[in-house]
Amino acid sequence: MWTASQVLRRFSTSPHHYQNKLKLAIIGQSLFGQEVYSNLRKQGHRVVGVFTVPDKDGKADPLAVAAEKDGTPVFKFPRWRVKGKPIPEVVEAYKAVGAELNVMPFCSQFIPMNIINNPKHGSIIYHPSILPLHRGASAINWTLIHGDKKAGFTVFWADDGLDTGPILLQRECAVQPNDTVDTLYNRFLFPEGINAMVESVQLIADGKAPQIPQAEEGASYEGIQKKSNAKVDLAQPAEAIHNWIRGHDKVPGAWTADTPGKFLNDLKILSTLEIEGASRPGLVTKKGLVLHGTDGKLLVKSLQFEDGKMIPASKYFSSGEGASVELTDNEKRVAEEIRNIWKGILSNVPTINDNTDFFKSGAASMDVVRLVEEVKQKCAGMQLQNEDVYMYTTFQDFIQMFVRKLRGDDQKEELVIDYVKVNSMTVKMPYQCFINGKFEDAESGKTYDTINPTDGSVICKVSYASVGDVDRAVAAAKEAYEIGPWGKMNPRDRGSLLYKLADLMEEHQEELATIESIDSGAVYTLALKTHVGMSIQTFRYFAGWCDKVQGKTIPINQARPNRNLTFTKKEPLGVCAIVIPWNYPLMMLAWKSAACLAAGNTLVLKPAQVTPLTALKFAELSVNAGIPKGVINILPGSGGMVGQRLSDHPDIRKLGFTGSTPIGKQIMKSCALSNLKKVSLELGGKSPLIIFSDCDMDKAVRMGMSSVYFNKGENCIAAGRLFVEESIHDEFISRVVEEIKKMKIGDPLDRSTDHGPQNHRAHLDKLLEYCDVGVKEGATLVYGGRQVDRPGFFMEPTVFTDVEDHMFIAKEESFGPVMVVSKFKDGDVDGVLQRANDTEYGLASGVFTRDINKAMYVSEQLEAGTVFVNTYNKTDVASPFGGFKQSGFGKDLGEDALMEYLKTKAVTVEY
Repeated sequence: MWTASQVLRRFSTSPHHYQNKLKLAIIGQSLFGQEVYSNLRKQGHRVVGVFTVPDKDGKADPLAVAAEKDGTPVFKFPRWRVKGKPIPEVVEAYKAVGAELNVMPFCSQFIPMNIINNPKHGSIIYHPSILPLHRGASAINWTLIHGDKKAGFTVFWADDGLDTGPILLQRECAVQPNDTVDTLYNRFLFPEGINAMVESVQLIADGKAPQIPQAEEGASYEGIQKKSNAKVDLAQPAEAIHNWIRGHDKVPGAWTADTPGKFLNDLKILSTLEIEGASRPGLVTKKGLVLHGTDGKLLVKSLQFEDGKMIPASKYFSSGEGASVELTDNEKRVAEEIRNIWKGILSNVPTINDNTDFFKSGAASMDVVRLVEEVKQKCAGMQLQNEDVYMYTTFQDFIQMFVRKLRGDDQKEELVIDYVKVNSMTVKMPYQCFINGKFEDAESGKTYDTINPTDGSVICKVSYASVGDVDRAVAAAKEAYEIGPWGKMNPRDRGSLLYKLADLMEEHQEELATIESIDSGAVYTLALKTHVGMSIQTFRYFAGWCDKVQGKTIPINQARPNRNLTFTKKEPLGVCAIVIPWNYPLMMLAWKSAACLAAGNTLVLKPAQVTPLTALKFAELSVNAGIPKGVINILPGSGGMVGQRLSDHPDIRKLGFTGSTPIGKQIMKSCALSNLKKVSLELGGKSPLIIFSDCDMDKAVRMGMSSVYFNKGENCIAAGRLFVEESIHDEFISRVVEEIKKMKIGDPLDRSTDHGPQNHRAHLDKLLEYCDVGVKEGATLVYGGRQVDRPGFFMEPTVFTDVEDHMFIAKEESFGPVMVVSKFKDGDVDGVLQRANDTEYGLASGVFTRDINKAMYVSEQLEAGTVFVNTYNKTDVASPFGGFKQSGFGKDLGEDALMEYLKTKAVTVEY
């Protein structure tokens, strides 16, 4: 009935769906091209061919990836013409698809006119400018450089000039004072451009598309800016300097109109910077670099060096940020005294010069202690650690570090957090992206509402991360792993930081549990004990593993007359991505990230879009625990954007995901196509629970209910189907219904509540539809199946009986408080096992019986990663957790989880 109704619904609407639709050729590339392609297909247009660029480094363009997945013909021509003439075989291949219109959403290749004009309706192309202004590839840059008050885009009919043909459609938006190319693109040009391309195609299909000739008046033909002529002229007004910078730079500074007196009073000047062409030196402040124009000042927030590295302008004179500290006369005197200390320790080295390396010169661990103590004795009150010597091994680097400490430049920055306050206990929640140790708005400035499922109210607006935010977070994690202290840290010290983090989580457990309750709907007592409590246990467990990761020696055949020693080392993978679900927001974070960090990796984590708040609070606590910047990065946002970019990113070496099986398959494919990154997947389930007549009935009823209704049924290992032996079936159901009636449904923050709201509206609607299907298929609805008559997303605990093996609810996971019960004949052990295993899922399972032989036999035969005997939901941080078949692979928790985040290196030494 389910399938038939769906087919009937599609059939009845199909005639209207295909009215006025075209056969299209998509010529272009990039995510923009992919989105235009996908949306045109959704509108019913037929894409007969996709023409895009060849694979780069073995990776297909996003447009090609989407088209290949759909089975659309894809052509990857490196060029369309040679020496100005079209390539015949390319033209022939194009004409063979029979397109009625060419759609060019983002096209970087020159397309010959016999291709442009070939279709019945010609070709349309997207251009990021309100034509005729600012033509060419740098159009949007010139919009900013010229200080235009309006930006926008044009969809026009392509001609031999490619941007001089008639206009079909235009859209415009206001340019904000601090807009950049990226903010304009993310806010308007990308999303509205996609909509406009789809609208334009439909206008053509309906015969309503205009062709408005472009005027020559006001046309700008300025070419692409090159590095050689992009130098800023500081002898002009501050606004002009600002426009020039933001038009050339992806992450520019921001122009300010503050009055000179107030402006400087608000900033602590850290140093001055001589700049060629400037009438006055720049002022390096805690807010950035202040430059002087001819009529005022502007504030530059970011600087980029010749090697491409970009830093906050306020950090120009800080450690490793592009410039060495210039020593005062007194500091030079102290540096010479330290040089003498080095001489005393490194007595075998004739001269201590700037490049002398402490360890390469023969120093050992006791020499490190001696150096630190002698320097501290020389400079009373100096806070110097042994780790500082290991981090700064040459004399020059050591002196630079020492002077910065002496000046106080290395003081830990105060974490700036914008808080949202809710509830009577004044819960404080960060709500911005957490990148490189700081909370900051998304690059696009976008936010979204996170909803309290208890009443449907908005808790707060949360930053909506973009692809650019992912790239910045990954870059920060990579730097933290390769250059920062995390990668050089002793494992025991790393463990100490994780222990401290667990202590802070425990200190803030009531706050975390409250956030978890209002964001996910979890009953407070369960959130406190399980969501938060097990998270704390997980971090403590893996903190203890940090200094216990070991390899082994392996006897191999000797290469006589020489001998060999072969041993293995366990090493971290590098930057890892973690994508977690919404049912246990904090606990799923802990299960994956604790093992990841204990192994020595850095991470970028995407919480579920509907439950981001405990992850962001966790980020705050990680800073307070002393976790170095860049080690942990948290990006709230959509799976389609953030999750996909994490899957595709070439610098990520492992992705851990918990979620649905279809999304897991897509992630696995993307990870393979990108860089063959390691993957672990914990996916869907339909876990069977078999209850035999010789069970402890009281326990079977209690644990059977827990197996379904624990955490409102939003539980990956929930018993998706109960098989109850025929002789006890009716008694079991009667007692379950009796207990359900005693359950208190209500506000999850009420300590006496048993059953809280479902996580979000869409999930509640899905559960109600799931129950409707069960009734239509003929299952008996014994109890529930409805939304509770109160505000919020509450669903009644539900019981179905007489469920047959072919039914939808017997095969598919509800992920909610729906008990699905089937009978089996008394004594038919093998028969019920066959039915229990007749699923593509294999996450968990359970059996209730007093017969130990039967229990052992059933546990051996059940095809699941976890088998519970006379209990359910009993997970522990030391026990591995993960599924078989389409429930995924890889393990969370236990030593097995640690191995998911390590790689094995074999070393053979001949001696």
